[in-house]
Amino acid sequence: MLFRSQNYVLQVPFFLMTLMRYITPTLDNMFMDSLRWVDETYQAKHKNDDPALLRPPYYPNMKLYSTRDGSTHTKSTAEALTRLLTRRAKKAGISLIIFGLSYTPYIGRLVLPAASFYTFNASVGLGPALLIFGSGIFLPRRYLVIFLQSYFTSRSLTRELLEPYFSRIHFTAAQKKRWFYDRSGLLFGFGVGFYIFLRIPLLGVLIYGIAEASTAYLITKITDPPPTPAQSVGFAESQQRWTNKHEFLSLDWANLDSHAGHVKAGEEKPLPSTYYEKKEL
Repeated sequence: MLFRSQNYVLQVPFFLMTLMRYITPTLDNMFMDSLRWVDETYQAKHKNDDPALLRPPYYPNMKLYSTRDGSTHTKSTAEALTRLLTRRAKKAGISLIIFGLSYTPYIGRLVLPAASFYTFNASVGLGPALLIFGSGIFLPRRYLVIFLQSYFTSRSLTRELLEPYFSRIHFTAAQKKRWFYDRSGLLFGFGVGFYIFLRIPLLGVLIYGIAEASTAYLITKITDPPPTPAQSVGFAESQQRWTNKHEFLSLDWANLDSHAGHVKAGEEKPLPSTYYEKKEL
């Protein structure tokens, strides 16, 4: 039980890798170097194409932004680390409480399925959540713990990998929530894929670095090129909706580098509608 708690409830290895971001800037530098490489590779690949049809680069303007913690918007490492520890302690506490309640006589069998229903009802809707709840009643407790914690950890992993972006582009909490909501499907698959590889013994740290580098490429597909800091007013607001979603998802694997509906930095773009407000009610 202790081993299971450490590896799936507390997620100690993943937490230790997350701390690396607050100890050394290696991961942030890796993200920026990878972003520059993506720009250079894109330009080289399309050097014979019409420049008017190519997307603007991401790296030149992104490097002009000052970095700060994407959750607290502070440059203080101590404060950012304190907030991280507080968040992790809160999540670990809730996980341990739910895990402990699952051993309660009579009602314990329903605790993990109920937690699954509550979690997925907000993410995927009532129907799939009911299906997960019904399946959870018959599954062994161990598999439910693995399922729930894998979901939460993969989501946390994605947020941590995107921290170099959000540490530069200032989103409010509400804007950030909408940003993730509109890209939730792709981000979930991205996070789960790397989470599975992160659990490989001894290779986890290496995979984490590869995941960070891959996030730089992902950013160029699900966001628009940022303007200069002086022109950034309203940029975060314009990014809440993934406007080129359908164009990108319709591309085949061989053409993922195609220009799929991005607007150039500085161009006007429609602001998000009240669609998200209705979804959050």
